[in-house]
Amino acid sequence: MALIEREMPVSRVAEILGVHPQRIWTVFDHWVCEGRKNDDPSRIRRLGVDETSSRKGHEYITIGVDMDEGRVIHAVPGKDAATILKIQQYLASQEVKPEQIEHLSMDMSPAFIAGGKKAFPKAKITFDRFHVVKLLNEAMDTVRKQEAKEHTELKRQKYSFLRHFDDLSEKRQQRLSDAITLYPTLGEAYRLKVLFDDLWSMPDTKTAQAFMDDWMAQVETAGIPAFKKFAKTVKAHWSGILRFLETGLTNAILEGINHKIQLAKRRARGFRNINHFINMVYFLCGRLNFSYPRYFT
Repeated sequence: MALIEREMPVSRVAEILGVHPQRIWTVFDHWVCEGRKNDDPSRIRRLGVDETSSRKGHEYITIGVDMDEGRVIHAVPGKDAATILKIQQYLASQEVKPEQIEHLSMDMSPAFIAGGKKAFPKAKITFDRFHVVKLLNEAMDTVRKQEAKEHTELKRQKYSFLRHFDDLSEKRQQRLSDAITLYPTLGEAYRLKVLFDDLWSMPDTKTAQAFMDDWMAQVETAGIPAFKKFAKTVKAHWSGILRFLETGLTNAILEGINHKIQLAKRRARGFRNINHFINMVYFLCGRLNFSYPRYFT
């Protein structure tokens, strides 16, 4: 356990100790399970849910995070509506009633929305700001790719259009300025993208509503398909997006946890059982208290 604490992969620990990796996993799983038995998630009020890949390909786990404590409280294989119900069932086993969850932060996955409404019917859903921005960036890049089919100089400028202007080098700033001047459709798309970012600094929901009505009218006038599609998505999920301005609830905490989960993949390298990987997530991101013997300083 001390070697794993020091960021050593389980397979390497087994090699050093001269045993089969499964023996290490057995010990590791035991102590994580002990830590989980003593865990107390009863104070949770704001729950965040997110999906992350467990390994290369399309294998996923869904994590439930206490947004106030910034830690994983439960994780299950998959990324469908049932995963949210399983998180609710775990919380119920810990005497956390569904109505105790006041706020639920998630992306705009239809499966998550359906599962969240069923599992926590009284929770107010906030759609993750970072997911909204990701969709906006995808719309912007779609326009760039379409323009790049005829103008090859745009093929290597993806991040110039996605990053904040002030974060670009002077050379990239000049290239961006030239591009949005030379190609009107691209320039209009970039203007709409930058303008949308003002939403997050609106002082209240009434002002935000007026801003969004105007922004969507401008999108309709521009007639850019990728942005019309994005605007349609925003309109369909507007109440959850607007709630961000009230709660300030964001999945930035989950992004930090996902970074740790990438480390979990390395430490669990070669795992054959998804539960091993999930236990590694608890070990790194659950803030559990462990009682295993320690003979080191």
